[in-house]
Amino acid sequence: MCTGTLIAPNLVLTAAHCVYDARTGQRINPRGIRFEAGLDGRKVKAARSIAKAVVHPSYQFRAGGDAQLGSDIAVLRLSQPINRSDIRPFAMSARADRGANVDVLSYSYTNATRANREQNCQVLSRRTRTLVMSCRVDFGASGAPVLEIIPGQPPKIVSVISSKAAMGQRRVSIGTTLDRTLRAMMQNAI
Repeated sequence: MCTGTLIAPNLVLTAAHCVYDARTGQRINPRGIRFEAGLDGRKVKAARSIAKAVVHPSYQFRAGGDAQLGSDIAVLRLSQPINRSDIRPFAMSARADRGANVDVLSYSYTNATRANREQNCQVLSRRTRTLVMSCRVDFGASGAPVLEIIPGQPPKIVSVISSKAAMGQRRVSIGTTLDRTLRAMMQNAI
């Protein structure tokens, strides 16, 4: 189970490791993946199967959790677009600097039917392709959007959750940043 986010009526952004079988290391047939938009309890606003999955060209799945955090991103093309006024794709931004306020909107194994919004997190560190954040996430949050919060503006996706970790005694999350490669992946998915 992973979290994904609608970024266009027919495209979903998630983590690359979400399209691999953790036991075998093999790519999952995208048609076996289902995207549920607006899942709240037992109600789903829209559900679609996946027609195509495009992973970051530098990503290679490694068993045992040895993730490639800077390239752990995938774009999924839906079998049919979601065109509903109550479901809108998120905009994206390539920038979230150290100290930026971010939220994470995710599902988890412990709460698989209701989204959890971890609010008022901070970007603790920014590397070329990763963010380390104070957000606390759990298994199932992989692929969740990291939303930059700027007062007076709609939230924008700046990263995708790749992993949870610890810095000493502090629980943190690690996200893959969005870069120019994402645009090419989106074109390839279409």
